[in-house]
Amino acid sequence: MKINTDQQKIEELLTRGVENIYPKKEFLEAQLKSGKQLTLYTGYDPTAPTLHIGHGITMLKLRQFQDLGHKVIMLIGDFTGMIGDPTDKISARQKLTRKQVLENCKNYQKQAASILNFKGANKVEVKYNSKWLAKMHMGDMLELSSNITIDQLLERDMFEKRRAEEKPIYLHEFLYPLMQGYDSVAMDVDGEVGGNDQTFNMLVGRDLQKIYNNKEKFVLTTKLLVDASGKKMGKTEGNMVAFSDSPEDMFGKVMSWSDDMIKNGFELCARAAVPSDDEIKREPMKYKLALATEITKTFLGEKAAQVARNYFVHTFSKKETPDEIAELKPSAMDIITVLVESKICKSTSEARQVIAQGGVKINDKKVESIDEQVKSGDVVQKGSRFFVKIK
Repeated sequence: MKINTDQQKIEELLTRGVENIYPKKEFLEAQLKSGKQLTLYTGYDPTAPTLHIGHGITMLKLRQFQDLGHKVIMLIGDFTGMIGDPTDKISARQKLTRKQVLENCKNYQKQAASILNFKGANKVEVKYNSKWLAKMHMGDMLELSSNITIDQLLERDMFEKRRAEEKPIYLHEFLYPLMQGYDSVAMDVDGEVGGNDQTFNMLVGRDLQKIYNNKEKFVLTTKLLVDASGKKMGKTEGNMVAFSDSPEDMFGKVMSWSDDMIKNGFELCARAAVPSDDEIKREPMKYKLALATEITKTFLGEKAAQVARNYFVHTFSKKETPDEIAELKPSAMDIITVLVESKICKSTSEARQVIAQGGVKINDKKVESIDEQVKSGDVVQKGSRFFVKIK
């Protein structure tokens, strides 16, 4: 495989969306310029049945490596996924069965194919970490665990918070970074790519690779896409943009982002040039539309992106309701019942909160009271994407 050492492409790989590189940027830059084929990976624990935009960020970075001719592995954490990564979690994850994780990941490769290339001479290879982790014996685990101290683990933020709040920390959560780190040893890779929140786990793998295989593994961490409150976009926070979303939903979710997310959205989730702060400030709607188009095109294809854009502009930018609206015959005609039974809101409390925030309309008029009544033919709307017609 001929390795591309184009300086401009290497610089783009090393800088766009990158938070940190270990041991340092110059180390990885020298490897990329050497002409040697590198082997690297990102691990994806199948804790849900769909990939999401956070996974897409690392996949876009992996694709840059692949386009330069390097060997990329998509690692499915079918073993570690049963345990659950404790990173950023204020309580232990619910453990999953093997059947659950295998069901969750059955569409991962198909979804990832929108970004990664699984065909040709330099196709991405899919591996499962149960192949080596499930075969480890007690003696292997004792040997592995001798390479990290309890003090190192307790320094992690989420464990410190749990101790302060007197919440339990389970032994299997301590073992998780070791098992993720051992993936690097088992595959004998040159490097790993992951979100910045995975730094600790990936550096454990870097240490183990040095101990077991005497190899300097590079670690490249990407920036995280966060919302206006500073929370990362993902399934845990409830603001996930999923690969399985319809084009209209994906486009609409991006359009609901605050303006201060536009620049990071371009840098992390798209291939297009990143606009400047001044450009975004002058024309925020123009660039948000462009970002929603780029993201939908990246994950769902160009045709789907154009359809979603046309739908959004026709429906929302022109203040029109959709041509086809779901109908509902509610058990009662109060607005709370309508919002819950239509599944526009998940619960009565959510419905009350959305109304209080001014996010619900009846026939384009804002609902002021939770006691508001509807009648047949009314169109109820929440936000810019959810409609239901009363019958």
